[in-house]
Amino acid sequence: MRKILIISTSLHGGSNSELLAKECARGAADAGDEVEFYSLKGRTLQYCIGCLACQAKGKCVLSDDAAFFVEKAKDADILVFATPIYYYEMSGQMKTLLDRLNPLYPTDYKFRKVYMIATAAEEGDFVFEKAYQGLRGFVDCFEKAQLCGLLAGGGMETPNAAKADEGALTRAYDMGKSL
Repeated sequence: MRKILIISTSLHGGSNSELLAKECARGAADAGDEVEFYSLKGRTLQYCIGCLACQAKGKCVLSDDAAFFVEKAKDADILVFATPIYYYEMSGQMKTLLDRLNPLYPTDYKFRKVYMIATAAEEGDFVFEKAYQGLRGFVDCFEKAQLCGLLAGGGMETPNAAKADEGALTRAYDMGKSL
């Protein structure tokens, strides 16, 4: 059984990216995987200060919820990040989390596959390209891991729009089943 960590980085209620992430989690659980789902809502993440002390000490000098996510990511086989798209890019919270996962770099992390779920009001593949490439930059730093796919949900202009998008819900569920 694989251990899958899914992190929703949206902070608002009715988040379309979180709705799709939960559907992905349901698909993975139905496929027999162990799934842990967490949201950044209610969590405290400070910005990385770039001191690189985490490389020597094995943990960040800042004290907040990032350490929780470092431990969860270290032990997961597969990572899935869900984000809303703001100005053609991942949410600031997601970027902050990726930066704060830096203590993983020198460790014997387990994850080998990383995926992204992203939603946006606008439609078209170009809407998601920069965010996906941003995640690629993170993954490229982990030589044992690879970026394996994107589930893009465009045209979601209002909160909870994903609930009415059967196609997106099915794709998210199927993604979870096939992780």
